[in-house]
Amino acid sequence: MSLTGIERNMEMLKLVHTRSCVAELLEEASREKHGPMEFFDKLLAMEVEAREERRIAASLKVSGLPRGMRLESFDFLFQPAVEKSRVDFLGSCDYIRRAENVLLFGPPGVGKSHLAVGLGVRAVEHGFSVIYYTVEELLQQLKRRADIPVAKQRGRAYVKSSLVVVDELGYQSLDRAETHLFFQFVSARYMKGSTIITSNRSVKDWVQIFAGDEMAATAVLDRLFHKAHIFNIDGHSYRLKDFNQTMKGAHLE
Repeated sequence: MSLTGIERNMEMLKLVHTRSCVAELLEEASREKHGPMEFFDKLLAMEVEAREERRIAASLKVSGLPRGMRLESFDFLFQPAVEKSRVDFLGSCDYIRRAENVLLFGPPGVGKSHLAVGLGVRAVEHGFSVIYYTVEELLQQLKRRADIPVAKQRGRAYVKSSLVVVDELGYQSLDRAETHLFFQFVSARYMKGSTIITSNRSVKDWVQIFAGDEMAATAVLDRLFHKAHIFNIDGHSYRLKDFNQTMKGAHLE
């Protein structure tokens, strides 16, 4: 069979990533005296790697996860309150397989969102479906279908995804209708999927977040805290790090 015929068959088999370089691989195999098994092993490994890269890129785009926040780039030295071993453990994504939650508490700028997004990216890399929302974005989605119980909205990403990342809980208080929708969201995912939530408010302040409704706040916390990994980050702000260093330098002049 000619090279053209091989390339045509590769295209029919949808080996699109290696079809364009098969001639180069054949030449290399001949030059290096590689056997048929070694040649096909390299060809298929390249195809699998390319497909996986494409899958990850597409899944990240669908997830809505902000770019530039990966676990590998988190500065554990600057934020020693975060135990790297615990984050590495979560990076294996076993918590998603067990439908466990991750709750990240702390003041603004300490890296809560970075960790949440980084865990989301790692989950995508491991093949899990992930969706990201700020609290405001999630509430907008829930309000559009407020006449349907969230538990029955099985086709929606905030219900069916293996992992839902909810960022910035606490920057604004929810009214009673929003509190009810958020409770429905948490209940719909309880024991069925993992949820990561970041909050700048401590647990004792969650009653104020949820319209001053202590019963609703307790019900939400009860479901989120069951089988949860909790981080209380009490450290310095990343956003002010460069500013503080600049100010120190100015004082020295």
